[in-house]
Amino acid sequence: MTVVDPRPSDAPALRATSARGFLRRLRWVRTAKAYVALTKPRIIELLLITTVPVMFFAAGGLPPWRTVLATFLGGALAAGSANALNCYFDRDIDRLMHRTERRPLVTGELTPRQALVFALALGAASVALFAGVVNVLSAALALAAILLYVVGYTLLLKRRTSQNIVWGGVAGCMQVLIGWTAVTGSLAWAPFVLFGVIFLWTPPHYWPLSMRYRDDYANAGVPMLPVVARPVSVARQVVGYAWAMVACSLLLVPVGGAGWVYAVAAALLGAGFLAQSHALLRRAHHFERTAGATADVTGAQLKGLLPMRVFHGSISYLTLLSVAVLVDPLVHLPL
Repeated sequence: MTVVDPRPSDAPALRATSARGFLRRLRWVRTAKAYVALTKPRIIELLLITTVPVMFFAAGGLPPWRTVLATFLGGALAAGSANALNCYFDRDIDRLMHRTERRPLVTGELTPRQALVFALALGAASVALFAGVVNVLSAALALAAILLYVVGYTLLLKRRTSQNIVWGGVAGCMQVLIGWTAVTGSLAWAPFVLFGVIFLWTPPHYWPLSMRYRDDYANAGVPMLPVVARPVSVARQVVGYAWAMVACSLLLVPVGGAGWVYAVAAALLGAGFLAQSHALLRRAHHFERTAGATADVTGAQLKGLLPMRVFHGSISYLTLLSVAVLVDPLVHLPL
Protein backbone atom coordinates (compact mmCIF):
# COMPACT_ATOMS: atom_id res chain seq x y z
CA MET A 1 0.00 0.00 0.00
CA THR A 2 1.47 3.38 -1.05
CA VAL A 3 1.28 6.28 1.37
CA VAL A 4 0.85 9.63 -0.32
CA ASP A 5 2.11 12.80 1.42
CA PRO A 6 -1.07 14.76 2.06
CA ARG A 7 0.82 18.08 2.01
CA PRO A 8 3.16 18.03 -0.99
CA SER A 9 3.14 21.84 -1.04
CA ASP A 10 5.21 21.84 2.23
CA ALA A 11 8.38 20.82 0.37
CA PRO A 12 9.11 24.28 -1.19
CA ALA A 13 8.49 25.94 2.19
CA LEU A 14 10.90 23.53 3.89
CA ARG A 15 13.53 24.21 1.25
CA ALA A 16 13.07 27.97 1.67
CA THR A 17 13.38 27.65 5.46
CA SER A 18 16.53 25.56 5.06
CA ALA A 19 17.99 28.13 2.66
CA ARG A 20 17.26 30.98 5.07
CA GLY A 21 18.91 29.04 7.88
CA PHE A 22 21.98 28.42 5.74
CA LEU A 23 22.21 32.11 4.83
CA ARG A 24 21.91 33.10 8.49
CA ARG A 25 24.74 30.71 9.39
CA LEU A 26 26.81 32.04 6.50
CA ARG A 27 26.28 35.63 7.65
CA TRP A 28 27.22 34.63 11.21
CA VAL A 29 30.44 33.02 9.99
CA ARG A 30 31.31 36.07 7.88
CA THR A 31 30.63 38.39 10.81
CA ALA A 32 32.78 36.26 13.13
CA LYS A 33 35.62 36.33 10.58
CA ALA A 34 35.25 40.11 10.33
CA TYR A 35 35.63 40.51 14.09
CA VAL A 36 38.71 38.27 14.04
CA ALA A 37 40.18 40.30 11.15
CA LEU A 38 39.82 43.48 13.25
CA THR A 39 42.30 42.07 15.74
CA LYS A 40 45.02 41.54 13.05
CA PRO A 41 45.82 37.94 14.05
CA ARG A 42 49.23 37.87 12.34
CA ILE A 43 50.44 40.75 14.49
CA ILE A 44 49.10 39.02 17.60
CA GLU A 45 51.04 35.87 16.68
CA LEU A 46 54.26 37.84 16.39
CA LEU A 47 53.71 39.56 19.74
CA LEU A 48 52.97 36.30 21.55
CA ILE A 49 56.05 34.67 20.03
CA THR A 50 58.09 37.02 22.23
CA THR A 51 55.89 36.70 25.33
CA VAL A 52 55.95 32.99 26.12
CA PRO A 53 59.73 32.47 25.72
CA VAL A 54 60.52 35.26 28.17
CA MET A 55 58.32 33.48 30.70
CA PHE A 56 60.55 30.40 30.43
CA PHE A 57 63.62 32.60 30.78
CA ALA A 58 62.16 34.37 33.83
CA ALA A 59 61.30 31.03 35.46
CA GLY A 60 64.70 29.52 34.65
CA GLY A 61 62.84 26.58 33.14
CA LEU A 62 59.19 25.62 32.99
CA PRO A 63 56.80 28.30 34.28
CA PRO A 64 53.40 27.30 35.76
CA TRP A 65 51.20 26.26 32.86
CA ARG A 66 48.17 28.15 34.24
CA THR A 67 50.21 31.35 34.28
CA VAL A 68 51.38 30.74 30.72
CA LEU A 69 47.83 30.07 29.53
CA ALA A 70 46.39 33.13 31.29
CA THR A 71 49.21 35.37 30.04
CA PHE A 72 48.88 34.02 26.50
CA LEU A 73 45.13 34.65 26.46
CA GLY A 74 45.38 38.02 28.21
CA GLY A 75 48.13 39.15 25.84
CA ALA A 76 46.08 38.10 22.81
CA LEU A 77 43.05 40.02 24.13
CA ALA A 78 45.15 43.14 24.80
CA ALA A 79 46.80 43.06 21.37
CA GLY A 80 43.45 42.37 19.72
CA SER A 81 41.90 45.33 21.52
CA ALA A 82 44.70 47.68 20.45
CA ASN A 83 44.56 46.48 16.85
CA ALA A 84 40.78 46.77 16.65
CA LEU A 85 40.94 50.33 18.04
CA ASN A 86 43.61 51.08 15.43
CA CYS A 87 41.22 49.88 12.72
CA TYR A 88 38.47 52.06 14.21
CA PHE A 89 40.52 55.26 14.24
CA ASP A 90 42.27 54.59 10.93
CA ARG A 91 39.21 53.57 8.92
CA ASP A 92 39.40 56.80 6.88
CA ILE A 93 42.92 56.13 5.61
CA ASP A 94 42.51 52.35 5.41
CA ARG A 95 40.14 52.81 2.48
CA LEU A 96 42.84 54.78 0.64
CA MET A 97 45.46 52.02 0.77
CA HIS A 98 45.40 48.80 -1.25
CA ARG A 99 47.02 46.92 1.64
CA THR A 100 44.12 47.74 3.99
CA GLU A 101 41.16 48.29 1.69
CA ARG A 102 39.60 44.94 2.60
CA ARG A 103 39.49 45.53 6.34
CA PRO A 104 35.99 45.05 7.83
CA LEU A 105 35.29 48.73 8.50
CA VAL A 106 36.21 49.61 4.91
CA THR A 107 34.10 46.89 3.30
CA GLY A 108 31.16 47.63 5.60
CA GLU A 109 31.01 44.13 7.10
CA LEU A 110 31.08 45.80 10.52
CA THR A 111 29.96 49.23 11.65
CA PRO A 112 32.28 51.60 13.53
CA ARG A 113 30.12 51.24 16.63
CA GLN A 114 30.39 47.44 16.52
CA ALA A 115 34.18 47.70 16.18
CA LEU A 116 34.50 50.17 19.05
CA VAL A 117 32.37 48.12 21.44
CA PHE A 118 34.25 44.96 20.50
CA ALA A 119 37.65 46.59 20.98
CA LEU A 120 36.77 48.05 24.36
CA ALA A 121 35.32 44.72 25.50
CA LEU A 122 38.53 42.91 24.55
CA GLY A 123 40.62 45.48 26.43
CA ALA A 124 38.47 45.25 29.54
CA ALA A 125 38.56 41.44 29.45
CA SER A 126 42.35 41.47 29.11
CA VAL A 127 42.93 43.77 32.08
CA ALA A 128 40.39 41.85 34.19
CA LEU A 129 42.01 38.51 33.34
CA PHE A 130 45.50 39.73 34.19
CA ALA A 131 44.36 41.36 37.43
CA GLY A 132 42.26 38.40 38.55
CA VAL A 133 44.43 35.46 37.47
CA VAL A 134 47.99 36.76 37.01
CA ASN A 135 48.82 39.94 38.96
CA VAL A 136 48.06 43.65 39.07
CA LEU A 137 51.44 44.71 37.65
CA SER A 138 50.90 42.64 34.51
CA ALA A 139 47.38 44.09 34.22
CA ALA A 140 48.76 47.64 34.43
CA LEU A 141 51.38 46.87 31.75
CA ALA A 142 48.71 45.38 29.47
CA LEU A 143 46.60 48.52 29.83
CA ALA A 144 49.68 50.67 29.18
CA ALA A 145 50.43 48.69 26.01
CA ILE A 146 46.92 49.30 24.67
CA LEU A 147 47.08 53.03 25.43
CA LEU A 148 50.56 53.43 23.97
CA TYR A 149 49.51 51.83 20.69
CA VAL A 150 46.17 53.58 20.37
CA VAL A 151 46.90 57.02 21.81
CA GLY A 152 50.66 57.26 21.33
CA TYR A 153 51.03 55.69 17.91
CA THR A 154 47.63 55.76 16.17
CA LEU A 155 46.29 59.13 17.34
CA LEU A 156 49.41 61.22 18.03
CA LEU A 157 52.35 59.97 15.96
CA LYS A 158 51.26 58.04 12.89
CA ARG A 159 50.01 60.99 10.82
CA ARG A 160 52.45 63.58 12.16
CA THR A 161 56.02 62.30 12.02
CA SER A 162 58.25 59.97 10.04
CA GLN A 163 59.50 58.61 13.38
CA ASN A 164 56.00 57.30 14.13
CA ILE A 165 56.95 53.62 14.03
CA VAL A 166 60.06 54.16 16.18
CA TRP A 167 58.24 55.48 19.23
CA GLY A 168 54.95 53.80 18.40
CA GLY A 169 56.79 50.50 18.51
CA VAL A 170 57.14 50.82 22.29
CA ALA A 171 53.68 49.29 22.61
CA GLY A 172 54.87 46.08 20.96
CA CYS A 173 57.81 45.88 23.37
CA MET A 174 55.53 45.74 26.39
CA GLN A 175 54.74 42.05 25.87
CA VAL A 176 58.15 40.95 27.19
CA LEU A 177 57.65 43.00 30.35
CA ILE A 178 54.19 41.48 30.77
CA GLY A 179 55.57 37.96 30.34
CA TRP A 180 58.35 38.57 32.85
CA THR A 181 56.11 40.11 35.51
CA ALA A 182 53.53 37.35 35.05
CA VAL A 183 56.13 34.88 36.33
CA THR A 184 58.12 36.95 38.82
CA GLY A 185 55.67 39.65 39.92
CA SER A 186 58.39 42.28 39.48
CA LEU A 187 60.72 43.80 36.89
CA ALA A 188 64.47 43.33 36.38
CA TRP A 189 67.17 44.36 33.89
CA ALA A 190 66.86 41.22 31.73
CA PRO A 191 63.37 41.95 30.36
CA PHE A 192 64.43 45.53 29.60
CA VAL A 193 67.24 44.14 27.44
CA LEU A 194 64.66 42.17 25.46
CA PHE A 195 62.45 45.27 25.45
CA GLY A 196 65.36 47.10 23.84
CA VAL A 197 65.85 44.36 21.25
CA ILE A 198 62.24 44.61 20.08
CA PHE A 199 62.31 48.43 20.21
CA LEU A 200 65.39 48.50 17.95
CA TRP A 201 64.00 45.67 15.78
CA THR A 202 60.78 47.50 14.92
CA PRO A 203 62.17 50.11 12.46
CA PRO A 204 64.23 47.65 10.35
CA HIS A 205 61.18 45.37 10.40
CA TYR A 206 58.58 47.95 9.38
CA TRP A 207 60.46 50.39 7.15
CA PRO A 208 61.15 47.76 4.45
CA LEU A 209 57.42 46.98 4.44
CA SER A 210 56.59 50.67 4.05
CA MET A 211 59.13 50.89 1.22
CA ARG A 212 57.16 48.21 -0.58
CA TYR A 213 53.87 50.02 0.07
CA ARG A 214 55.23 53.56 -0.22
CA ASP A 215 52.50 54.62 -2.66
CA ASP A 216 49.78 53.51 -0.26
CA TYR A 217 51.17 55.60 2.60
CA ALA A 218 51.80 58.59 0.33
CA ASN A 219 48.24 58.41 -1.02
CA ALA A 220 46.86 58.28 2.55
CA GLY A 221 49.05 61.18 3.72
CA VAL A 222 50.93 59.06 6.27
CA PRO A 223 54.55 60.28 6.53
CA MET A 224 56.28 56.93 6.87
CA LEU A 225 60.03 57.37 6.46
CA PRO A 226 60.16 55.91 2.91
CA VAL A 227 57.57 58.50 1.86
CA VAL A 228 59.64 61.51 2.95
CA ALA A 229 63.24 60.26 2.66
CA ARG A 230 65.52 58.96 -0.06
CA PRO A 231 65.86 55.17 -0.37
CA VAL A 232 69.54 55.32 0.68
CA SER A 233 68.62 57.33 3.77
CA VAL A 234 65.98 54.76 4.73
CA ALA A 235 68.36 51.85 4.12
CA ARG A 236 71.09 53.52 6.20
CA GLN A 237 68.71 53.84 9.13
CA VAL A 238 67.65 50.20 8.71
CA VAL A 239 71.31 49.20 8.93
CA GLY A 240 71.94 51.47 11.93
CA TYR A 241 69.02 50.10 13.90
CA ALA A 242 69.97 46.54 12.94
CA TRP A 243 73.48 46.98 14.36
CA ALA A 244 72.08 48.50 17.56
CA MET A 245 69.57 45.65 17.84
CA VAL A 246 72.23 42.95 17.53
CA ALA A 247 74.45 44.69 20.09
CA CYS A 248 71.51 44.96 22.49
CA SER A 249 70.62 41.28 22.02
CA LEU A 250 74.11 40.23 23.15
CA LEU A 251 73.65 42.17 26.40
CA LEU A 252 71.34 39.43 27.64
CA VAL A 253 74.43 37.31 28.31
CA PRO A 254 76.14 39.59 30.87
CA VAL A 255 72.95 41.28 32.13
CA GLY A 256 70.48 38.40 32.15
CA GLY A 257 72.77 35.42 32.60
CA ALA A 258 71.93 33.81 29.24
CA GLY A 259 74.07 30.81 28.31
CA TRP A 260 75.75 29.32 25.27
CA VAL A 261 72.57 28.42 23.41
CA TYR A 262 71.30 31.97 23.42
CA ALA A 263 74.73 33.56 22.85
CA VAL A 264 75.50 31.49 19.76
CA ALA A 265 71.97 31.93 18.35
CA ALA A 266 72.02 35.71 18.92
CA ALA A 267 75.41 36.04 17.19
CA LEU A 268 74.50 33.90 14.17
CA LEU A 269 71.00 35.30 13.72
CA GLY A 270 72.33 38.83 14.11
CA ALA A 271 75.00 38.25 11.48
CA GLY A 272 72.37 36.94 9.08
CA PHE A 273 70.05 39.88 9.55
CA LEU A 274 72.92 42.38 9.26
CA ALA A 275 73.87 40.79 5.95
CA GLN A 276 70.30 41.28 4.67
CA SER A 277 70.24 44.90 5.87
CA HIS A 278 73.55 45.75 4.22
CA ALA A 279 72.35 44.09 1.00
CA LEU A 280 69.35 46.43 1.03
CA LEU A 281 71.70 49.40 1.45
CA ARG A 282 73.84 48.27 -1.49
CA ARG A 283 70.77 47.92 -3.69
CA ALA A 284 69.59 51.38 -2.60
CA HIS A 285 72.97 52.89 -3.53
CA HIS A 286 72.82 51.20 -6.93
CA PHE A 287 69.26 52.42 -7.44
CA GLU A 288 70.19 56.04 -6.71
CA ARG A 289 73.22 55.90 -8.99
CA THR A 290 70.99 54.79 -11.85
CA ALA A 291 67.71 56.58 -11.06
CA GLY A 292 68.99 59.74 -9.37
CA ALA A 293 69.15 60.83 -5.73
CA THR A 294 65.55 61.83 -5.13
CA ALA A 295 62.83 60.97 -2.67
CA ASP A 296 60.22 61.26 -5.43
CA VAL A 297 60.09 57.59 -6.36
CA THR A 298 57.27 55.09 -6.65
CA GLY A 299 56.55 51.97 -4.70
CA ALA A 300 57.01 49.94 -7.88
CA GLN A 301 60.57 51.25 -8.20
CA LEU A 302 61.31 50.53 -4.54
CA LYS A 303 59.98 47.00 -4.99
CA GLY A 304 63.08 46.39 -7.07
CA LEU A 305 65.19 46.92 -3.95
CA LEU A 306 63.63 43.70 -2.58
CA PRO A 307 62.70 45.27 0.76
CA MET A 308 60.35 42.38 1.57
CA ARG A 309 63.38 40.11 1.92
CA VAL A 310 64.44 42.22 4.89
CA PHE A 311 60.87 42.34 6.21
CA HIS A 312 60.47 38.56 6.17
CA GLY A 313 64.03 38.15 7.42
CA SER A 314 63.22 40.31 10.42
CA ILE A 315 60.31 38.04 11.32
CA SER A 316 62.52 34.96 11.06
CA TYR A 317 65.17 36.68 13.18
CA LEU A 318 62.81 37.57 16.03
CA THR A 319 61.07 34.19 15.94
CA LEU A 320 64.30 32.20 16.13
CA LEU A 321 65.82 34.51 18.73
CA SER A 322 62.71 33.97 20.86
CA VAL A 323 63.12 30.21 20.47
CA ALA A 324 66.69 30.61 21.77
CA VAL A 325 65.38 32.59 24.75
CA LEU A 326 63.00 29.71 25.52
CA VAL A 327 65.48 26.86 25.00
CA ASP A 328 68.44 28.44 26.81
CA PRO A 329 67.17 27.97 30.40
CA LEU A 330 65.95 24.45 29.58
CA VAL A 331 69.35 23.32 28.30
CA HIS A 332 71.26 25.43 30.85
CA LEU A 333 74.77 25.68 29.44
CA PRO A 334 76.20 28.73 31.29
CA LEU A 335 79.05 30.71 29.79
